[in-house]
Amino acid sequence: MERGGYIYILTNKNHTVLYTGVTSDLGKRLYEHRNGFYKDSFTSRYNVTKLVYFEEFLSIEDAIYREKQIKAGSRQKKLDLINKLNPDWNDLSSSH
Repeated sequence: MERGGYIYILTNKNHTVLYTGVTSDLGKRLYEHRNGFYKDSFTSRYNVTKLVYFEEFLSIEDAIYREKQIKAGSRQKKLDLINKLNPDWNDLSSSH
């Protein structure tokens, strides 16, 4: 059975830093980010824990492909994605 996946964008409390990631378990991955699971990681250093955008995919391969598309885009394109879905930049982790 094929495993699904997610791409997600996190930010910090001041919305100055964006982080794009991919995972097969969004809830678990958010827990890891918020609890500093990887102490030397980018998200731990910059306290990037607020989920402001995500997409769900039927396969992890599709999610990885989409993550590469988003990462290749400009910061403005990421901001446009967030603002279209979540104009108030609410933390979406409660919706997942």
